[in-house]
Amino acid sequence: MKNKNVIILAIETSCDETAAAVVKNGVEVLSNIVASQVDWHRKYGGVVPEIASRKHLEFINPVVKEALDRAGLTFKDLDAVACTYGPGLVGGLLVGLSAAKAIAYATGKPFIGVNHIAGHIYANFISHNDIELPAACLTISGGHTDLLYFKNRGEYKILGRTRDDAAGEAFDKTARVLKLGYPGGPAIEKAARDGNPRAVDFPRPFLEKDTFDFSFSGLKTAVINYIHNRKQRGQEINVNDVAAGFQQAVIDVLVSKVIKVTKKLPVKSVILSGGVAANRSLRSQLQKELNYRNIPLYYPRLEYCTDNAAMIGVVAYYQYLKGDFNDLSLNAEANLKL
Repeated sequence: MKNKNVIILAIETSCDETAAAVVKNGVEVLSNIVASQVDWHRKYGGVVPEIASRKHLEFINPVVKEALDRAGLTFKDLDAVACTYGPGLVGGLLVGLSAAKAIAYATGKPFIGVNHIAGHIYANFISHNDIELPAACLTISGGHTDLLYFKNRGEYKILGRTRDDAAGEAFDKTARVLKLGYPGGPAIEKAARDGNPRAVDFPRPFLEKDTFDFSFSGLKTAVINYIHNRKQRGQEINVNDVAAGFQQAVIDVLVSKVIKVTKKLPVKSVILSGGVAANRSLRSQLQKELNYRNIPLYYPRLEYCTDNAAMIGVVAYYQYLKGDFNDLSLNAEANLKL
């Protein structure tokens, strides 16, 4: 099986991006189409599940068609059909699953269910096929903050995860309070560039000394309390300074936990993944700390940091090689864990 080309159509609809991609042999992206719903959700300051589901229904067929057209292929050229089945918004997941199952059934191709978080991790292998393992992997997005020990491809151990708000969720909520717009991550990062990260000293929630877990709910509350207190006293609020202080607090915690892993376990590389991995300040600070330890840092290209289907196709390729297929009874799992 390893000697033949493996062509996989992958679909991703876990949140507010309707995406389809065609991936060859787990590394070559023949097409990667993403229909964003940001404009529809921006006015509400976050993703509205019902709107997301309806937009997925509207976009799914055109997106799949465009992915195949861009790749210059038809359904008969596929070796398998893959789709995210969790975690995510259940309505969106069901749209993608229904489409992928229908295609697999109609073409007689194997169907592969993929974990969305694994997709973010494996997005690194699209751009970097030479990542030396074992590696520490920090996956940070709107719904997830996970710290993993990646021993081999397909073999990883959960070291820590968020106990409440994920890092990306905290960014979104803080941006909403500061009236910076949606999505919150890029909005906070943009405002922080003109702010002083030391002007407002927000708490760093490191938790217990021996844990790799995260908690950002208290930090978000600290920002809200700071703003309310300033308003009650009639004091000016420097939005850029607040954004910079909040962002720095999050980054300090994330970097500290990663460095802690490199001190306790044999690590040859560090991998970033997920939407928050696009944050330049995070990349820069983590890179600086890792340089002292001669450990390389890897992260996907920008288009593979946010939700996309190419990353799902990469995971599906390795499942295909192992014969790890699913039957068409596979259901959406909104709270699926790694």
